[in-house]
Amino acid sequence: MIDYLYAVLSVLFSLSTLDAAVRLSTPLLLAALAGLFSERSGIVDIGLEGKMLAAAFAAGAAAGVTGSALIGLGAGIVVSIALALVHGFASITHRGNQIVSGVAINFFAAGLTALLGQAWFSQGGRTPQLSRDARFVEITLPGADALNDVPFIGHAYADLISGHNILVYVAFLAVPFSWWVLYRTRFGLRLRAVGENPAAVDTAGISVSWLRYRAVICTGILCGLAGTYLSIAQSAGFNRDMTAGRGYIALAALIFAKWKPVPVMFACLLFGLLDAVAIRMQGHSVPGAAVIPVQFFQALPYILTVILLAGFIGKAVPPKAGGVAYVKERT
Repeated sequence: MIDYLYAVLSVLFSLSTLDAAVRLSTPLLLAALAGLFSERSGIVDIGLEGKMLAAAFAAGAAAGVTGSALIGLGAGIVVSIALALVHGFASITHRGNQIVSGVAINFFAAGLTALLGQAWFSQGGRTPQLSRDARFVEITLPGADALNDVPFIGHAYADLISGHNILVYVAFLAVPFSWWVLYRTRFGLRLRAVGENPAAVDTAGISVSWLRYRAVICTGILCGLAGTYLSIAQSAGFNRDMTAGRGYIALAALIFAKWKPVPVMFACLLFGLLDAVAIRMQGHSVPGAAVIPVQFFQALPYILTVILLAGFIGKAVPPKAGGVAYVKERT
């Protein structure tokens, strides 16, 4: 048993596992930050999954046809913003049920991506395999090769920090940028205020609808980046239902982090680490028992997510006006 625990710890803290955790947490981080902007403005958005999936398909299809990763990125962001505006139109302009709107976007994206993928490419809902030029490839940071032989620090820099694609660095740079926007800009102050007390913001002569529309546009941009990462950075094309519930995990991370940017990053890294460990531990056996089923390790991140949310975050208080449509008072 001691040898088994040692093996588990060696897997958990190895550089390869931590590197995989960074890669796996990137789409979660982008999607969670997307939900942060939306929910801070008072718009509940469980349609993150659908926007990510639609963006992944658009990016994979555009990159496959044009051979350009940048065009794929642009297509993914545009499609995601379009769906975000649909959610805004239903939730803000028409004051519809925000949960229903989000669920509708998820179903719409799941069905339409499979339909268009089969109709356009006849590969079972997949897009064509992308060449290296049509993807975002790994970047070697300055000095990584020179420091590779330095124990610990050099290995950490060369193997953990260097060697990721540009969207990974964008995701982690988005954390301090989001913090600055929310807590150090006029837009961020108004955004947080409209999520807590939209009537007070309206009284000050600021358009509640326009603020919330800008928030959902930010959500669309970040979901577009997350979906694009899945199809043309982490993978070499779009696969049917490739988001695999990441949008819901991102929402869980957002609640776990209590709607704050920096804790969101650590929550997503935790979930990414759990996912990486689950992949590495497949096929291992417990002393005195048979090999643990692969399905157990595949379900482990989701099981631990439920446990963490149920017992370890304390009371998570969302924005007071979250999910509530604002009706302007008549004077």
